[in-house]
Amino acid sequence: MHSKIVIVGGGAGGLELACKLGRKLGPQQVMLVDSRLYHIWKPSLHEVAAGTLDIHQEGLSYQMLAHDNGFTYVYGALTALDAPARQLTVAAIATTEHEEVLPERRVGFESLVLAIGSTSNYFGVPGAEEHTISLNATEDAERFRLTLLKLLTKAALKKGAPGATEVVEAPPVPPASATQAGVDIVIIGGGATGVELAAELREASGVYAAYGFGHLEPKKDVRITLLEGAPRILAPLPERVSAAALKLLEERAIKVVTSTRVTAIDADHVTTGEGQHYPADIVVWAAGIKAPALLATLGLPTAKGGQLEVDGHLMVKGHPGIYALGDCALCLGEDGKPVPPRAQAAHQQADYLLQTFLRQAQGKAPQSEPYVYRDYGSLVSFGQTSSVGSLMGSLKGLNWFVDGFVARLMYTSLHLMHHQAVLGTVRTAVLALARFLIKRTTPLVKLH
Repeated sequence: MHSKIVIVGGGAGGLELACKLGRKLGPQQVMLVDSRLYHIWKPSLHEVAAGTLDIHQEGLSYQMLAHDNGFTYVYGALTALDAPARQLTVAAIATTEHEEVLPERRVGFESLVLAIGSTSNYFGVPGAEEHTISLNATEDAERFRLTLLKLLTKAALKKGAPGATEVVEAPPVPPASATQAGVDIVIIGGGATGVELAAELREASGVYAAYGFGHLEPKKDVRITLLEGAPRILAPLPERVSAAALKLLEERAIKVVTSTRVTAIDADHVTTGEGQHYPADIVVWAAGIKAPALLATLGLPTAKGGQLEVDGHLMVKGHPGIYALGDCALCLGEDGKPVPPRAQAAHQQADYLLQTFLRQAQGKAPQSEPYVYRDYGSLVSFGQTSSVGSLMGSLKGLNWFVDGFVARLMYTSLHLMHHQAVLGTVRTAVLALARFLIKRTTPLVKLH
């Protein structure tokens, strides 16, 4: 197989680039390689985990997107790169019974874009990798949802709820707390992912109690603790946003502990540096990310943190024609600091590379101006009806605090903009907005 432009990684940035290029250049020139069959906007994974978003409704098939947007899709994971030969290796695909569906393949390219994202950084904490779930992909979110369902079922049975039945498809979980019926959830990391998951879980717990677990009291029996090492949650955001988020969490009976360092994680509890033990039936790790280990094996220059080193034009240093974007790329901003690993950065970088490749296709000179990251602010979701955040103005240092339903509409608009980018139609955005408005008045928790 061969393509003029090969994009590895169908996350927010990689997929948007593939769709926009495909609509301009066609499947003979644009190829997307990804190890999964479906795409879900990563900021929505906390909703999938809580059960308030159905992956079967939200997931977008890469094959469907390829057909509708005019690019070629290759199913499989990148395993090796021969940069001088302009060739990469895509792993074989096999069933759970180890029956080979697709063989290992070689893909040739003229230009390559690496957009393979990031993975969890456990910082050497004992037990973190073995006893936590990180929301890096849809399968992680689904594993959390099924585990939570089983725990809720056990708690309901322990309280004598009639009609409670086991969720047979859920993976094995540790026994429920021996001291009292209920579920103890510990979330490690008070960034956007941890905060959003905590809020979404509290909202979902009320719906679960009303639809199938009537003997459970949501705020009493579903106990949520958020642990953060910094002095405040949402540390990178303005203090007003952090304070508003803390107030919203406390109003939802979510215990927030800041300035604490997790030192060990066991099957049934989390230990901090102060010697405190927090009971835990399920633990979510949202305390940090790092570059995938694969990057160090590709023969490309990597930084201390493992990301690919790129220049101002997002080209991997010393390798013309090979680019990187998103979390896997170390891109320095105008201030000399790394561009933050955020969805808006990947979106902007995808648009920058879009112009790079379109200019090449048209025989024009390369872009003279380097990529410049623009921070347009941040929004944090607090369930289906509220959000909080800050919007950056055009003047340096100017920002506006937003919260409530207006902020929620803005948060939703980011999701709609992503859908419009990958589907290329305004109709999709309108349908998604209608879905959001319906969801505001109709409780949805996926129970099966």
